Amino acid sequence: MRPELAIPPEPGIAKPDPVLKIDGLRRAFGGLRAVDIDHLEIERNTITSIIGPNGAGKTTLFNLLTGFETPDGGQFSLDADLLVGVPAHRVAQRGMVRTFQLTKVLPGLSVLDNMLVAAREQPGATLRGAILGRWRHAERRNEEQARDILQRFGLIAMEAEYAGRLSGGQRKLLEMARALMVRPSVVMLDEPTAGVNPVLIASLLEHVKGLREAGMTVLFVEHDMDVVHSISDWVVVLAEGHVIAEGPPGVIVRNPAVIEAYLGSHRGEDVR
Repeated sequence: MRPELAIPPEPGIAKPDPVLKIDGLRRAFGGLRAVDIDHLEIERNTITSIIGPNGAGKTTLFNLLTGFETPDGGQFSLDADLLVGVPAHRVAQRGMVRTFQLTKVLPGLSVLDNMLVAAREQPGATLRGAILGRWRHAERRNEEQARDILQRFGLIAMEAEYAGRLSGGQRKLLEMARALMVRPSVVMLDEPTAGVNPVLIASLLEHVKGLREAGMTVLFVEHDMDVVHSISDWVVVLAEGHVIAEGPPGVIVRNPAVIEAYLGSHRGEDVR
């Protein structure tokens, strides 16, 4: 784990080298304000965990940032590139990808084909490329990249298997591996350990650390505080859509506001 950032744990503080900035981001469903964030910055090349009670707005925040939902107001930027209103596939192409609480692998396709559909450069995507035959080169590059990633994630022996035959933990690994096909700078993991057996959890967390070591920034929604404490450089706490605290994990667990809103009633539980 990287050394803890030397920043006090107040919410909304500036970071030395933020890759992602959020300002005035709002999203409501009826009378419920699901996300209400005045300012939040995510430091580059860190693992930042997002925690909070059920309904705190964690998944909605991910949906907004990755173009799956449209905010009611506010903006956010990836390396100064404003992304509000950009469709999800374009957000991914610009370098910010996410996984889901419930895996969204394509069960009727092979493991390898699941990887290939996520490649940044699609063979024959343009008429010019198809006419000039460049799709063959792109296809070979994509397959090489996919197999290299599957090898790293321990899934290469299953490349011809239907994704629907994988275990829950293997699907989580495949979804994380597939996200890397666009060569992202930011990877957002929504409860990646949920429903995964302890052996695969250990492997999965090593892969998460590997993303940081490869220069990526990771946002990580998690309820298990042991996991949060072991893997995080920084923790952001949401409650009722607001950021109520942020800081190093060792500091956050002693924060009175966090204990009252979350840890006091959920310490030691796997809350979903």
